[in-house]
Amino acid sequence: MFTGLIREIAAVKSFSGSSLSLRAKYKANIGDSIAINGACLTVVSMENDGFSVELSPESQSVLAMENYKNEVHIEPAMKMGDRFEGHVVQGHVDCIGTITQIKNNGNSYDVFVGVDTKYIPFVVPKGSITIDGVSLTVNEVKDNIFRLTIIPHTMQETLFRNYKKGSKVNVETDMFARYVSHIIAHQKNVDVLSWDEVDAISANF
Repeated sequence: MFTGLIREIAAVKSFSGSSLSLRAKYKANIGDSIAINGACLTVVSMENDGFSVELSPESQSVLAMENYKNEVHIEPAMKMGDRFEGHVVQGHVDCIGTITQIKNNGNSYDVFVGVDTKYIPFVVPKGSITIDGVSLTVNEVKDNIFRLTIIPHTMQETLFRNYKKGSKVNVETDMFARYVSHIIAHQKNVDVLSWDEVDAISANF
């Protein structure tokens, strides 16, 4: 589990086959889960100045691989007792989005991201979303585009500073919206408990 708060921007040393080697200050251990541009990956080797993770062909097929060069966002998985500051992020990228417009408002930036329409039901106005691992708030949702408002600090301290119209990004939609949608879609195959049954179960605890 992650929070969507970027801990470091790491430098890409090499990317060959399925191995992505990063130069980072963060001291990882083999087997650690680390979100790289929002995708949960496993540390497979240690190096003097960083570590390497593995990206399977499946991962590469669903990620915006153009952003796995030069620099990447990294966030280590949460530990028990860590302060929770962003939102619940699984590190499971749902789709690739395309930045369609970036509008400078002076004291903020409106960033418009287009996605396949089938993912729009999981993008909730005023809800949370993760873009390349960054936890953000959705301000507006249209047919196949949603709008984010980003403060200058976030723009300067993340890779959003490099993005432009046409840039591809990893998108993880709201986990709870996905779960609720799945439950409702399969409701006909589920025995729904009555409130009396819920009360009876609760009374046993």
